[in-house]
Amino acid sequence: MKTKLILILLLFVQFGYGQKKTIYHKGWIDFNKNGKLDVYEDPAAKTEDRIEDLLTQMTMDEKTCQLATLYGSGRVLTDALPTAEWDSRVWKDGIGNIDEQHNGLGTFKSEYSFPFSKHVETIHQTQLWFVENTRLGIPVDFTNEGIRGLCHDRATYFPAQCGQGATWDKDLIARIGEVEAQEAKVLGYTNIYSPILDLAQDPRWGRVVECYGEDPYLVSQLGKQMIKSLQDNGLVSTVKHFAVYSVPVGGRDGKTRTDPHVAPREMKTLYLEPFRVAFEDAGAMGVMSSYNDYDGVPITGSLYFLTELLRQQWGFKGYVVSDSGALEFLYSKHHVSESEEDAVADAINAGLNIRTNFTKPEEYVAPLRDAVAHGKISPKTIDSRVADVLRVKFYLGLFDNPYLGDSKLADEIVHSKEHQAVALEAARKSIVLLKNEDNFLPLKKSLKSVAVIGPNADERELLLSRYGPANAPIKTVFQGISEMLPDANVSYAKGCDIIDEHFPESEIMKFPKSSDEATMLSEAVDLANQSEAVVLVLGGSELTVREDRSRTSLDLPGHQQELMEAIYATGKPVVLVLLDGRASSINFAAKNLPAIVHAWFPGEFTGQAVSEVLFGDYNPGGKLAVTFPKSVGQIPFAFPFKPGSNEDSETAVWGALYPFGFGLSYTTFEYSDLSVTPKTQGLKGTVTVRFKVRNSGDRTGDEVVQLYLNDAFSSVTTYTKVLRGFERFSLEPGEQKEVEFTLGEQELGLWDIHEQFTVEAGIFNVMVGSSSEDIRLSGSFEITNN
Repeated sequence: MKTKLILILLLFVQFGYGQKKTIYHKGWIDFNKNGKLDVYEDPAAKTEDRIEDLLTQMTMDEKTCQLATLYGSGRVLTDALPTAEWDSRVWKDGIGNIDEQHNGLGTFKSEYSFPFSKHVETIHQTQLWFVENTRLGIPVDFTNEGIRGLCHDRATYFPAQCGQGATWDKDLIARIGEVEAQEAKVLGYTNIYSPILDLAQDPRWGRVVECYGEDPYLVSQLGKQMIKSLQDNGLVSTVKHFAVYSVPVGGRDGKTRTDPHVAPREMKTLYLEPFRVAFEDAGAMGVMSSYNDYDGVPITGSLYFLTELLRQQWGFKGYVVSDSGALEFLYSKHHVSESEEDAVADAINAGLNIRTNFTKPEEYVAPLRDAVAHGKISPKTIDSRVADVLRVKFYLGLFDNPYLGDSKLADEIVHSKEHQAVALEAARKSIVLLKNEDNFLPLKKSLKSVAVIGPNADERELLLSRYGPANAPIKTVFQGISEMLPDANVSYAKGCDIIDEHFPESEIMKFPKSSDEATMLSEAVDLANQSEAVVLVLGGSELTVREDRSRTSLDLPGHQQELMEAIYATGKPVVLVLLDGRASSINFAAKNLPAIVHAWFPGEFTGQAVSEVLFGDYNPGGKLAVTFPKSVGQIPFAFPFKPGSNEDSETAVWGALYPFGFGLSYTTFEYSDLSVTPKTQGLKGTVTVRFKVRNSGDRTGDEVVQLYLNDAFSSVTTYTKVLRGFERFSLEPGEQKEVEFTLGEQELGLWDIHEQFTVEAGIFNVMVGSSSEDIRLSGSFEITNN
């Protein structure tokens, strides 16, 4: 506190702020400037007592302002720093949170985001204004995105969440969260919108790139690690998008985002499970309500989702923030509210706390106050919603020290060498080896000439996400291979763009190539013919896979397929590297090319991680967190499968191109000595599964062991197998490890015929293996009613 008070005094002098009689006392702050220690100002008082005391002092205007977001960085808040005009703006009565303030996006770009120390100083000035210039001095919650690392200018840039999911590494996700938390905290952010807990069950959907995977258990366990790392470091983790958001009708994003066709039991088993774990097990203090409806009821206006399920069943204690525009959609898209005022009332009554949108907070606060005045929202409900917001602010310690962040340490901590090392490890571990015919990989470093071809081979700008750090220093694949082979002739040709001039119409009919497109293709073929080997780098980018970038095809977009076939026709050895955020129907490559590497979007160390895998400096060990269909016509086609949903057919393509959990290595692993104990157990007991794994090859490598269960007979139709355990570890050649999993009620239970979650008596089949289809060991046990 002493250091912070010195900083505050400096701000008084520099910017003219501060009280004639200081509000800063030893051990407490006189937020309401009345010269005495109120209960809400007392750090020794109980949190609920502090909340109650503050609520009794607040006017309705002050309460309603705590239920609004103010978008920063010039997007809505057009002033970089506090001005005299603020005294007449709606936030003169306070504000709930300020989102993405000076994070490097928006109008001001890097002016206030970098150097990092400058960001801390500017965010303190904003906080200082709210503490000293509003009547009750309620501090602001500074929120920011954080799904590829902290969304701040030049912060550490990690793989996209789809790549993080492919690591299957819980400890690594925890360390990514630790890095993100350290960088956020030192920069002054208090609430991070991460992780995304949506399931990537439809690869057409544009936001699959932001999901850990398609399986609820995998997503739950990885998300849990991220939440705990953020909150163990004193931040709030706001998970999103709640709920049933990731399967809009037809996989369509953009202006659709509605009408998920999901049955109630499937919703609970799959789509809600990661959120249950987030709140019940990890204790997440924030959640974002989604745009969509479920069974005709918009989530952001649903009493069931926002109150009965979230608070009453799962015990959520934080605040609910709307996705941008989700509240307005009740009126403008879903048409369940007759006016903006009604939409506000419906959302607040349902359980929403803070409304977010890229519009002025006045446009929401005014109808909110009208709704209260007209009796559509009771003062008691307002008090309850405001109490949730204040509870989060007390949890963050903002009433004991509102000036979080450290300008002296920020430049040392953000994007430090230690943090970059974690990003590099994540990039390496995210890479999945899909095919390696006759040990084509790793390539020999003695190659004299290598052609690096493709639209993603030397791409940087289109691999940056608006949800990740701006101005991140991405090393490209071409750059990485050039550095790997300093004595070779490493050459580059683009070959084609990610998309063609007629995209997306070109997905349903062919168009002749333009002269520029024909020239690019010809130059790439010529380069391939002049080289000993070709690294072909294809896939997607911000043009094809992100929010508002859903597709109607899973084939490679633009002229990429034609480029691949033309390079293959040269007869040169070709390895395909995919940089993409979704599963692709790469049937030609799977049949004809000798090697395929999927690297997702690996972040700032893309080129280094990919080149290390290609030339053997790193042995890939990632596994698919999503199923690769052979055709878009198979969708819905995702793990876990119900009986009969993945069967052969005489008239349709069937089976996965690459199944969930699949991934090759440059070494081999043997499984043995399965033990399931006890063989018979009661309904409330646990079962232990043990087995051994040995590296039977000649290289050090990572294996991801996967435990699947099948409930042989049950009161409702269940999945043919469900993931109930996984662990990633590295083994030296000949090294052996014993693995142990414990199965309890959550692992064995199901939503039964009476819609109750329960463990049913019967036989359970145990399957252990290297993917959902590569099962190495099998056993069983029985659950009895005794």
